[in-house]
Amino acid sequence: MDKEQLMGKWLKGELNDSEKEIFSKLDDAQLNGYIIDNAQHFKASHFFKLNDFDTFKRQYKSSKAPVEKLNGFSALLKVASVIVISLGIYFTFFSNSLSHFETLAGEKSAFELPDHSKVELNALSSIEFNTKNWDDNRFLMLDGEAYFMVSKGKTFNVKTKSGTVTVVGTQFNVKQRDNFFEVKCFEGIVKVTSDTITRKLLEGDVYQILNGKFTQSKVLTSAPKWTDNRSEFEAIPIKEVLSELERQYNVQVTFKNIDTNRLFTGGFVHNNLENALIAITQPMNMTYELSSSKLVIIHGKEH
Repeated sequence: MDKEQLMGKWLKGELNDSEKEIFSKLDDAQLNGYIIDNAQHFKASHFFKLNDFDTFKRQYKSSKAPVEKLNGFSALLKVASVIVISLGIYFTFFSNSLSHFETLAGEKSAFELPDHSKVELNALSSIEFNTKNWDDNRFLMLDGEAYFMVSKGKTFNVKTKSGTVTVVGTQFNVKQRDNFFEVKCFEGIVKVTSDTITRKLLEGDVYQILNGKFTQSKVLTSAPKWTDNRSEFEAIPIKEVLSELERQYNVQVTFKNIDTNRLFTGGFVHNNLENALIAITQPMNMTYELSSSKLVIIHGKEH
């Protein structure tokens, strides 16, 4: 019996005693047997830990005998075995438990979490969370901006690159962009930690870090304005305002003769680009031009 026939019978579990003895003397037997034996342990389980496959690889490397080279059918079998196991682990444990939501430029999205907490996701933002044991571990990752209406229950944590927001049951908005981190509490109590700065926010409190500088202020509205298709700013550098315009309208903004650190107070709508540009440029004594559907040029006052 040639090697390929022997391999075929081995994969089907049809080897007799004499064939098993022949198979055990093959230089690939140790690897192939180890892969199949360990693959049997990769079953869907509530007690699975993410480092099991790494442990498997370390165990194999520490126990295997040196093999001079991979060739022909045996190399293909080895590669196929590893791919099957890896894909099985991924689709069983990762794709079934991780949920990911994201929005494009000019897009917003609303959805419910497993505990019926509600989330509204602003443009160019994303959220990721694990649905397993959600009621006992209400934790999610946010990149961008989102408004949360949290159902009462165990502690609810929102983790961003800039800081962590911890609540039990409340309504709050988190905005995390480059050099900008802001949390607005609209109901209940919110605990915010960013670097070494920790604050407990009550209804109407605003926690903000802009370019490394911390400030705390108040908000009078009952929900973030962007959920009603309007962005509002108070003493925010114009470059941050125009970055938000880019996200809401999926355009590119360039500047001419502008101090991008000038502070802007005001807002713009999300459903009419020209009205939005007028609302931004007129109070700042600037002008604009639309050179194409995707390019906006903002001009400052000539000196």
